[in-house]
Amino acid sequence: MEHATKGAEMAGAELSGPDHGRATLRLYGAWSLQRDLPDPGAVQASLEAMADVKALGFQADAIAAWDSALVSYLMDVIDACRAQGVEVDNQGLPEGVQGLLKLAYAVPERKGARRKADRSSFLERLGNDAIDLVRSSGEIVEFFGEATIAFRQMLRGRARFRAGDLWLSIEEAGADALPIISLVSLLVGLILGYIGIQQLEQFGAKLFVADLVGLATVIQMGALITAIVLAGRTGAAFAAQLGTMQVNEEIDALRTLGVSPMEFLVLPRLIALILMTPLLALYANLMGILGGALVAAIDADLTITAYLVQTQQAIGLNHVAQGLISATVYGAIVAVSGCLRGMQCGRSASSVGLATTSAVVTSIIFIVIAAAVLTIIFEAVGL
Repeated sequence: MEHATKGAEMAGAELSGPDHGRATLRLYGAWSLQRDLPDPGAVQASLEAMADVKALGFQADAIAAWDSALVSYLMDVIDACRAQGVEVDNQGLPEGVQGLLKLAYAVPERKGARRKADRSSFLERLGNDAIDLVRSSGEIVEFFGEATIAFRQMLRGRARFRAGDLWLSIEEAGADALPIISLVSLLVGLILGYIGIQQLEQFGAKLFVADLVGLATVIQMGALITAIVLAGRTGAAFAAQLGTMQVNEEIDALRTLGVSPMEFLVLPRLIALILMTPLLALYANLMGILGGALVAAIDADLTITAYLVQTQQAIGLNHVAQGLISATVYGAIVAVSGCLRGMQCGRSASSVGLATTSAVVTSIIFIVIAAAVLTIIFEAVGL
């Protein structure tokens, strides 16, 4: 039986016999991964058709050249023979091939080691995602508790971290974030102002666009914009930094030296974001109001003075307090999520990327949840 086109350079295999219960597989041609190779399944089908075959030998005198393609083919043939109880004699193979086969079968394949292509159903994936979300919530609460203990140690003067790390984190989370905060807040203010003017001019109340932009920005949008930008920028950076330390075993070294990673690595980053997020939110409020004022001056023929006076009348200290409280909570969430995913990072480069992505996703999810909860609480207490 022939399994490939014959030729000086074509790889082929012919099964002959059986002779006294022994079949012979003749191999010829050049066996290379870059060429078309015979199908080992054809040999298995032929062996199944030969009920009286007890052993299989090889004849490899006509092999012109070979690489790992030949070894892979022979392993498939040998596995098929073993499945049918056919004894295999490797003596007819080249000495190098025999050595590679002996090495390949020296350690048996672990059961379940091969990847399976089974795809779970939509409901199963949805359930797993829900379980992961609940588990992540518990991990974040536990991590937040450990951070609170570290913060208490700092208040007692017992926390071990370098002041330089704290100031560096403050700079990264605060001053370095001003350009992107400025751009995004200004554009959001422009969008809110443009949409508000389109609707309010139908009632002849274009002046009240100042109330709309001011209240929306100060109460919620400024803090949300700041938190989401920090989640994608600073939180991801925290996860990448700590994840790289995990890969390089620097965190394990700190534990070996008796230094708490929570105090030395997490605490400065947590304090920096908790301090900087409200300040950045105030700056975002200013830029959002400025964006609305520009639209009002250009599209609604309102003066900047009239717009700012109306904004001042609309916004109260309670509105500013809501935004600052929300920003503080969001900053803590971003810091905890980024540091948590970094500390949970595996020991490979791909794990660092996964930790960074997970940090951003986790932060945004819990920011949205916190925004809804805080809105309900503020409404309940009448703030």
